[in-house]
Amino acid sequence: MQADDVAQYLKDHPEFFEHYADLLAEIFVPHPHGGHAISLAERQMLTLREKNRLLEGKLGELLQFGEENDGISDKVHRIGVALLRTPTVEATLHTFLFHITENFNVPQATVRLWVPGWGHDQPGSEPVSDELKAFALDLQHPYCGPHVSPEVAGWFGEAAATLKSYAQVPLRHGETLGLLVMGSEDAQRFYPDMGTLYLSRLGELLASAIQRNEAEPLPEA
Repeated sequence: MQADDVAQYLKDHPEFFEHYADLLAEIFVPHPHGGHAISLAERQMLTLREKNRLLEGKLGELLQFGEENDGISDKVHRIGVALLRTPTVEATLHTFLFHITENFNVPQATVRLWVPGWGHDQPGSEPVSDELKAFALDLQHPYCGPHVSPEVAGWFGEAAATLKSYAQVPLRHGETLGLLVMGSEDAQRFYPDMGTLYLSRLGELLASAIQRNEAEPLPEA
């Protein structure tokens, strides 16, 4: 009889240890961490304790992620409320970038817009190449990682030399209006496998506020 046959027999006949209850106390197996032999009952207790430790660790991670998500949701909500008060596109960009750098602690952030009819004297209207516009149009999700084009790096001036990770977020609400780029000196701040749900929502919020103020500017307070 092979060991697998014994294991399968015990699985198929759980009543075996009811009939041979004393056997549990007589069988000893190696301690999982070495040193001495222990009974099957002790081995089972150690296994259950290890499983409990793993479950507690996973629960702790879930609670931490939940708290972090609550904090991010609150910051996104505050940006949304603030953008509802902005009367112009210029004020919209100023308010948005202030919240990004101050509340989200992003060291560098900038925006470029290519809204039809957008004047060259408007904020965020610096020239953008057709290749970069096509890149933003093709982005299905925000890009996070260590690389940006030389054109985008140039938007940060001298600070570009210190930046090690970037998030590139298309400003899209029906149509693609521009590109939001954030940069950090921390190589792990924006990494390729990170979740981009909140980044996408930020891009939609900003694009929507820009469209609203472009179409129907609100009177200055």
